[in-house]
Amino acid sequence: MSQPGIRTPAPPPPGTDHPVLSIAQLYGRVERALREEFPVSQPLWVRGEVHTISDRTGHCYLDLVDPDSAGERRAPVLKVRCWQTEWRRLRAKLARSGLELRPGTVVHLLGHVQFYRPRAEVTFVMTDLDVTALLGRMAAERAALIEALKREGLFDANRALVVPPVVLRVGLVASPGTEGCRDFLSQLTGSGYGFAVALSRASVQGAEAPGSIARAIRRAAAAAPDLVVVVRGGGSKADLVAFDTPLVARAIARCQVAVWTGIGHSGDESVADLVANRSFVTPTECGHELVARVDGFWQKEVAEPAAAIGRRARRRVEAADRHLTTARGRLTGSARHALRLHRQHLENEAHHLSLAAPAALGDATDRLRATSGHLVRALERRLADAGSQLEGWRRLLGAFDPERQLERGYTLTTDETGRVLRSGAGLRPGDVLVTRFSDATARSVVAEGVLGGRCVDAPGRDAELCRGQPGAG
Repeated sequence: MSQPGIRTPAPPPPGTDHPVLSIAQLYGRVERALREEFPVSQPLWVRGEVHTISDRTGHCYLDLVDPDSAGERRAPVLKVRCWQTEWRRLRAKLARSGLELRPGTVVHLLGHVQFYRPRAEVTFVMTDLDVTALLGRMAAERAALIEALKREGLFDANRALVVPPVVLRVGLVASPGTEGCRDFLSQLTGSGYGFAVALSRASVQGAEAPGSIARAIRRAAAAAPDLVVVVRGGGSKADLVAFDTPLVARAIARCQVAVWTGIGHSGDESVADLVANRSFVTPTECGHELVARVDGFWQKEVAEPAAAIGRRARRRVEAADRHLTTARGRLTGSARHALRLHRQHLENEAHHLSLAAPAALGDATDRLRATSGHLVRALERRLADAGSQLEGWRRLLGAFDPERQLERGYTLTTDETGRVLRSGAGLRPGDVLVTRFSDATARSVVAEGVLGGRCVDAPGRDAELCRGQPGAG
């Protein structure tokens, strides 16, 4: 069945000759048909959504699909080429407007249809594009994102978070080694304050930038810093397009830590700036404000109170010094006056003493002489009484002197230890007795009713041993 509007030639009758075309002839007829239908002198506009884009070789290659059928498996695809010279011009045109072609962007392209023989492809050669339509599309997407964030209650969520008065622990989302990262860090390191910065690496440009930035924000917030800071150096609007994406905007809006942005844009604020707690036009300004915040706290809460305390202390010391000087003067005057009074009193006392001393000394001398006479006489009486008493004791002792008793014919008997024996009771046979006479000493031994012994120290005779004779000693 033939399609409407297309003439299908009737097949040649059987047995007759029919023309056979080579591939080159076929392609030639296709090219002539395309030129007749789509003359190069009459370029046309095509609308489509960018599915893929590549410009690694210097030329630009696009695959466009219909925006309404972009999700279908068999959606028609238009191959678009833009040669190096034209693409360089168009890329500069996009950059001046702050735009960038990326997958998902709906574009209006101007060009002509061309048949590419090596691949038997019908391609569209791009010579220009509608920047105005592209800007309008991006503006509409931006407005739709902002409206969606407001509906979800996320637009002002991060701005409502309270930033600590002293921010020293910073979670930094940046591409390390870039100018923006260095500018921000130089402000902190040159401040003299003890900032602790934890860098969360992110790609800030290109197709992978939105996801990379969103993940880096979540990593930075997970470390519970005082503040999360997102920085990127200057660039065109196309370079900063990642900060207008839903991924980055929602990551900032949902962050439980306040987020500051320092994105080097020269035009309108990005959506990331609008939902952040605070935004700054450059990383340097962001770092400067952070240092100024800490410095303001230091000056207000530490330096100024310390200076005020120092001033009060100096005033009190000066007042105390003045008081001490006054008191020292008063004490010196009082001390001098008191010394003068005491000196005068001592002089008066000395004068009175000098007048009364001779009479007092004479009276004391007389009393001393009288007292010494009384003492001498009393002492003499006491000595005389003591002498008489001593003589009486001497006579009494002499009367009881054992030597005197021995001279009278008495004897003194002791045991070997010198204990005086006054009775014979308790004596046992074998006990030794010592008997002392006035002129000798005898030792004897107790026998059975008989005392045996011999006299010692008796000059001129031996002691006689007696047995059974009464009176033997």
